[in-house]
Amino acid sequence: MGRHGLSSPDAAFARELGAHPVIRLVISALSFRTRQRARRRNVAYSFLFMRADGNQLRELATLVDAGGIRPVIDHVFPFEATREALDYAQQGRAKAGKVVISMT
Repeated sequence: MGRHGLSSPDAAFARELGAHPVIRLVISALSFRTRQRARRRNVAYSFLFMRADGNQLRELATLVDAGGIRPVIDHVFPFEATREALDYAQQGRAKAGKVVISMT
């Protein structure tokens, strides 16, 4: 993961967008450290940009259920503590993963 828990777009993402080859090269350079860290840990890295798309969400759910994607979760808050969850995330306290608000 990039600094502050932000992921870096990779060349495959740039190709998917249809970016100019120079832009793809720049994006690839920006994600170099993230990809290098992933290789050192023997894990695969690819940038995922979520769109509001039901088909994409179903595909992600299938990958999570099959263990193909392992979400990294820093903290889970109940729905009633949404304000606290937002404060937690905005203060930059989430270091180990995503902040989740549980609806159950």
